[in-house]
Amino acid sequence: MKLIRRIGLFLVLSGVMLGVGGYTALKAEQFFYPNRYQVKETRNYEKEQVQQNFASDDQQPQVIEAAVENIPVVTADTTYLVEKVDLISGTVNETEESIPLKYIGLDREELIQELEAYDNNPPLTELEQGFETIELTAFSKDRVAICKYYKLEKDTGYYLMVADHFIVVYREDKQTLYMNTDILLESLSETLQTEIMQGKYVETEEELYNFLESYSS
Repeated sequence: MKLIRRIGLFLVLSGVMLGVGGYTALKAEQFFYPNRYQVKETRNYEKEQVQQNFASDDQQPQVIEAAVENIPVVTADTTYLVEKVDLISGTVNETEESIPLKYIGLDREELIQELEAYDNNPPLTELEQGFETIELTAFSKDRVAICKYYKLEKDTGYYLMVADHFIVVYREDKQTLYMNTDILLESLSETLQTEIMQGKYVETEEELYNFLESYSS
């Protein structure tokens, strides 16, 4: 019985000594070779990170860039057509002109805005021609067409008449007063007085002003 206890105690002590020896050897190896375990841990960490990144990439939706639509704009090579319409006679005259520099680089909406600004504040030369309005009738990068409308009232004549012994000028309808003058009827010849009392017709504005200059005091 004592022999068995001694054998058991010997085995326990042997196990304890073996464990202590192993632990001491491990600590000694870690002390003398510290980077061996750090490298291994680092590699394992990097491997995990790569796996996580691949998993994240698989879960992220693909971003597909939409193709940008090319919007046509006016260029220096764009054909520029100007159509002029006389609203009174109904005549139409179309010409090709050089594209205005301020129109180059504009798209359709921007060109319409420029034409609206022109329509709101036309040049004096246009107003003298009876300019009414302007509009865009065709637009592409190769061809732009605009239409200008004019309504120039023609000179329809005047009538020299009398009011309170003074010569007055009416338009052709004999109802619309055009001008008062300081010319006395009595200062004219009898023949001319008779013509004016009956309503003397003057065909053009130039003829009217020549008459007024001749008889004004």
